[in-house]
Amino acid sequence: MQKRKLGNSNLEVSAIGLGCMGMTRGYGPSPDKQEMIALIRAAFDRGVTFFDTAEGYGPWANEELVGEALAPYRDQVVIATKFNIRFDATGQALGQISRPEHVRAAAEGSLRRLGVDTIDLYYLHRVNPAVPIEDIAGAVADLVAAGKVRHFGMSEAAAGTIRRAHAVQPVTAIQSEYSLWWRRPEEEVLPTCEELGIGFVPYSPLGKGFLTGKIDETTTFDATDIRSTIPRFTPEARKANQALVDLLSSIARQKNATPAQIALAWLLAQKPWIVPIPGTRRLERLEENIGAVAVELTIDDLREIASAVSKITVHGARYPEHLERMTNL
Repeated sequence: MQKRKLGNSNLEVSAIGLGCMGMTRGYGPSPDKQEMIALIRAAFDRGVTFFDTAEGYGPWANEELVGEALAPYRDQVVIATKFNIRFDATGQALGQISRPEHVRAAAEGSLRRLGVDTIDLYYLHRVNPAVPIEDIAGAVADLVAAGKVRHFGMSEAAAGTIRRAHAVQPVTAIQSEYSLWWRRPEEEVLPTCEELGIGFVPYSPLGKGFLTGKIDETTTFDATDIRSTIPRFTPEARKANQALVDLLSSIARQKNATPAQIALAWLLAQKPWIVPIPGTRRLERLEENIGAVAVELTIDDLREIASAVSKITVHGARYPEHLERMTNL
């Protein structure tokens, strides 16, 4: 597995990471915990050293899963987790982080559930516009000084917010949705990352599974699957968006690869400090995703993709309106 550094930091990770959210929530009924532990360990055996979780995935269950799975390899992996929402003892959400002491309490909980002394990469999961970002960054700076956090990250933050936070505590990575069917980060966030020496971690790099070519307008989703609520996954939108999958399939045939591998290889080709974190619950998909590292897209290939994609209009919002309002703040 190739390695990459996230921006100007010394944080080196595998070129493809593993997003673990779906192992406990989000995509239908949760799978067997022991099977997911085995899958995480299989990823490590295949060279993956970058694992992504969050206190809100469950809540709590995902961090516990990742911590248990990676305990034998703790010194050989990078674990990223996230804070933002406060919960009561039953797991009921109490709202977004609003004060620095909430950040410290969240970190203590994540350290305990992960079974670690230090969080490698600690993301602000979403920006709370009611709280000065300088206060949140300052709280993380205190955690860094105390040795409880190594690196600070932010998720779905706007360029101006990133700059303000970075001035207080250097930001190592930005994690936001980015793929061939969601390219907004190219407008301001990626240039800001490049200027400031910040790495970029695309989540949903396969469009929540759509870019794999395994989903079409006839696919049905369980009521507990987040895609059942997303406008981009209505049958009409899926039918309209098939043109993008057809493009990936065409290039994949030329490269003896799969559409998913082309989608991931395209991301890897954008910048050397971009590290996608596709998620999966299946070993064969894990191996497929890892295989994207070996797919080489030439300058001509990238030009062909850019030209073809420019003629395709993606239909449907990527989130319901109330969730989209929490992004790009």
